[in-house]
Amino acid sequence: MSNRLPRVIRRALDVFASFTPGQKAVTVLAVLAVVVGGALFASWAARPSYAPLFTNLATSDAAAITEKLTASGVPYKLADGGQTILVPQDQVYDLRLRMSAEGLPAEAESGYSLLDKQGITTSEFMQHVGYQRALEGELSKTIKAIDGVKAATVHLVIPQKDIFANDQSKPSASVLVVSEPGKSLNHGQVQAIVHLVASSVEGLEPERVTVAGSDGRVLSTGDGESLAADADLRAQQTAQFEQRMNAALQRMLDSVVGPGNSVVQTSADLDFDQTETKTQRYTADPDVPPLSQSTERETYTGTGPVTGGVLGPDNIQVPGGTGNGEYTSTKETRNNAVGMVTETRKSAPGNIRRLSVSVLINQNAAAGINNADVQQMVTTAAGLDLERGDAISVTTLPFDTTIADEASRAEEEAAAADRREQIISWAKTGAMVLIVLVLLLMAWRANRRARRTALSPEEMARIEQMQAELEQARLALTSADAPTQVLPGGENDAMSPEEQREMRRRELSEMVAEQPEDVANLLRAWIADRR
Repeated sequence: MSNRLPRVIRRALDVFASFTPGQKAVTVLAVLAVVVGGALFASWAARPSYAPLFTNLATSDAAAITEKLTASGVPYKLADGGQTILVPQDQVYDLRLRMSAEGLPAEAESGYSLLDKQGITTSEFMQHVGYQRALEGELSKTIKAIDGVKAATVHLVIPQKDIFANDQSKPSASVLVVSEPGKSLNHGQVQAIVHLVASSVEGLEPERVTVAGSDGRVLSTGDGESLAADADLRAQQTAQFEQRMNAALQRMLDSVVGPGNSVVQTSADLDFDQTETKTQRYTADPDVPPLSQSTERETYTGTGPVTGGVLGPDNIQVPGGTGNGEYTSTKETRNNAVGMVTETRKSAPGNIRRLSVSVLINQNAAAGINNADVQQMVTTAAGLDLERGDAISVTTLPFDTTIADEASRAEEEAAAADRREQIISWAKTGAMVLIVLVLLLMAWRANRRARRTALSPEEMARIEQMQAELEQARLALTSADAPTQVLPGGENDAMSPEEQREMRRRELSEMVAEQPEDVANLLRAWIADRR
């Protein structure tokens, strides 16, 4: 039966048969581990990889799509609370085309696709409403593309144009934004939504767009001001300014009293109001004539009285008499240019209205340090203006380093634990490498032993002959009634048992000396047979 097996399998069986019981157990466990690992790897490699088919689905659309997939026998997975459907990656595009042919997802029919359903009998009012709904859907899709926005709803108020109306109403818009979990929209993103909506509707001004969050906060009011976003932005700018001041002053104090021996706290009151100042100044020069000059002259020449009289009806002068004279009246007004300087200044928001700095120094490290010097140094470094209302205080107190010491000990213990974990990891890795090396060494020795025991047919025949001769010699030595040896000269002399055993020993010694390799192979074969 064993002769029918391939040579490699026979050799492997022979090698396994030559193992000790411990080696056989290790070999069996190694083979089982390789088989189990291969099976697990094959199952993992054969498992299909999933890719999103649709995301952000409505409940009705998700139910309809999963029903179609179940009927088609396509495996799928749900994620994001049922809003995302995952299918095998190689079937994504085919399934999308099939679902689109069946009108799924139905919620995708929004935006300008609504205009495709309007017929020639649609009224002007329905056309206006359909266009408004389509524009709202397109804006919602566009806003959802912004990072951090999960969903968006846009409502537009677009009044119809009337050629007979003198005063047309202006359009307005409101946007409800649902942020992704753990994210919030910053000031720039809110303003981007406002201007995006305003630029998409004809005649819509950014001041008439209101943005609100799903938590009920107004992110941007209708007058163009962002309440929550502006408040957050101002608080963020104030905190950044205070952090920069604290860091700069702390570095300076650390160089004086050492790290950990001082604490600096800055409180800033920033003015975020934007002001505009316009100033007009007139230049005054003594050599320059006045701004306006008025001259009036009246002259009369002659001997008679001036022609005149009492005014009659309709302010018509009634002649009062005759005279021989001439009357002349001249009025002159002269305006002179005066130098004028107009200056307009706009102050940027973020100016310092008031600044307060508090410095606390560890008493144990403040030996030889004057608080007045520290106060003067901090005042100069921070740019404090006492006339503006800025304040500074420098205090020396003993520090409580209990928490710092505990934190230091905790860090040392954590570092020691990390080192122990690293050593254990190295030990595990070394043990695994050592086990692999031992297994390789055992396999190498078994292979070498198998190569030694694997003999050619000629060697096997020769060993069998030697084995027969040695067996005959062994029987002759141990037999009490040994036959007489026939001498080469033809003489049959009787020999004693001691002489016969001595002769067999000499023959064995000569055989070992002349054929050491053959004798060694014979002994290995005997050992293998006994195992």
